[in-house]
Amino acid sequence: MHSMEPDEIKTLIEKGIPQSQAIVTGESGKYEAIVISPEFEGLTMVKEHQMVYATVNEHIASGALHALSIKAYTPGEWDSIKQ
Repeated sequence: MHSMEPDEIKTLIEKGIPQSQAIVTGESGKYEAIVISPEFEGLTMVKEHQMVYATVNEHIASGALHALSIKAYTPGEWDSIKQ
């Protein structure tokens, strides 16, 4: 079974969410994604996570991706965290 690479997950997320930047780390099917997008403005954490999961759902269903923990931020939130 092909296990996904962090770069593949990053590409899927960035394609699926407009103006997003994804930082994906991990291995062996277990990954963490930090996703920054203005699309998250005004959304609940649940809605943000649903948006991210929607970009990788078929790979979770197929078993290529076992676990993805998500941290979603707007650009403003990300800027304040990085400081």
